[in-house]
Amino acid sequence: MNQNPENRPEEEEDDLIELVDEEGETTRFEHLATLEYKGESYLALCDPDADENDENGLEVFILKIETDEQGQDIYTVPDEEVSDQVYEQFLKLVDETAGDEE
Repeated sequence: MNQNPENRPEEEEDDLIELVDEEGETTRFEHLATLEYKGESYLALCDPDADENDENGLEVFILKIETDEQGQDIYTVPDEEVSDQVYEQFLKLVDETAGDEE
């Protein structure tokens, strides 16, 4: 029997990732999209427990994908201007995807 302690559908479970910060703290995120902007790759993430119907909307986090000296992926917070541009690109992707579903 498949253990799914949070009663999430399995396909949603596949979109969850865990990131570890400098202090060793692990945080779970839901992967929304991977985007390219000016030749760089970025992740759009959100809190997996957030309610997208909340009046404040869904908080989206943008992280830049980089590679360290050992070839491991590391994720950094881009400056505000780049983050805003990537977020705008994410919103366009969401609008296009919503249009495809209709």
